[in-house]
Amino acid sequence: MLWDAHTHAFPPEVCRRREDFFADEPAFRLLYGSPTARLVDPEELVAALAEAQVERAVVMGFPWRQERLWRRHHEILLEAARRWPEVVVPFCAVNPLEPGAVREVERCLAAGFRGVGELAWYTDDPRGTLAEVLLPLAELCQHYQVPLLVHVNDPLGIGHRYPGKAAVPLEELYACLRQAPEVTWILAHWGGGLPFYGLCKKETPEVFRRVYFDTAASPYLYRPAIYRAAIDMVGAEKILFGTDYPLLTAARCLKELEEAGLPPETQEMILYRNLAEVLTGERVAG
Repeated sequence: MLWDAHTHAFPPEVCRRREDFFADEPAFRLLYGSPTARLVDPEELVAALAEAQVERAVVMGFPWRQERLWRRHHEILLEAARRWPEVVVPFCAVNPLEPGAVREVERCLAAGFRGVGELAWYTDDPRGTLAEVLLPLAELCQHYQVPLLVHVNDPLGIGHRYPGKAAVPLEELYACLRQAPEVTWILAHWGGGLPFYGLCKKETPEVFRRVYFDTAASPYLYRPAIYRAAIDMVGAEKILFGTDYPLLTAARCLKELEEAGLPPETQEMILYRNLAEVLTGERVAG
């Protein structure tokens, strides 16, 4: 079985006329200003999932600045979940730095969304305020018993630059994890290096008790050896297969996973069982 923990879909009008949505949305322009940056609507996403033999996927929107765009985006994701209930797992996405983020997330969770994310702030620097904006959302996730997925990348001064590489103060994010220990956190893109601290003897293993790391966009960021390294640092049970589709296809990501040479039972955990357990809260038999 194959489940994808990290995909995106957009309203059809955004896919058709992306330039109409650049105004007052610098992050959207940054990531999708090029006509070669793919956008898909839910119907196109579901067709692609079927072709790739992905049985279920977490589907997220975009952290717009404007609340009207959040609402429209969430409308089409909820409709997609109703249309394809066995395939689409809708998460609501907001820019947590914007006013109204908490209100919109609460509205979505009450309407039936299965999680929150991808929370991101591609063009802003939240240093000094991350706990103020993330913890109220984490509290909602704990109340509704749903996961919270956050965009994370390595620090700006380390590694190569690319569109979407944001200012993510890892020490502040870690403080949020520590202050919300009962929330199920999913840290995208291998957690920006945070798995390394799973090797610490004290505190961090307990802080990471309900923290998972997805593999979204891994072929762009790391060598296949990241799989074995992360397993050594945090355990195979903490890793969720994600593609960041339509940025990358499942086939491309699966190729790198296969190159890591993991045992079949470990691959099964990463490709399906771990995410199933995150979404259901129940142990899934191997």
